[in-house]
Amino acid sequence: MNDTLSPRATSSSSPSTSFALPHHKLLAYGVAVELLLAVRRASLRDAKLRDEALRSAKSACLNCAEGAGRVTRGDKARAFAVARAEATEASAAVEIAALCGDASAGSAAEVGRLASRLVAMLTPLVR
Repeated sequence: MNDTLSPRATSSSSPSTSFALPHHKLLAYGVAVELLLAVRRASLRDAKLRDEALRSAKSACLNCAEGAGRVTRGDKARAFAVARAEATEASAAVEIAALCGDASAGSAAEVGRLASRLVAMLTPLVR
């Protein structure tokens, strides 16, 4: 079984729910949420890069959820491909902020690690 589709434990950062929607079963969604929280913690000082990074990280979460909820393989692949690109963009925004002195290198490394993990999980779902 592909572990990106296996049920995941509820993380402490997720609101508690008594129901399970398709994205709650997607491990990649949990990693996307971790990515979003890491981008927030990075506290980018450049407002434009901060906005871009947060928008991209949020979009990665939303597109993971959309892909999980779609029925056809093509629809799923399209949503997961967008999520993969958005995760990459969020990571690049934090990396650029760090290079410009607007974020810490440690924050950029953490966001990059999570983005790489998410991209690795989503790539097989796009093919």
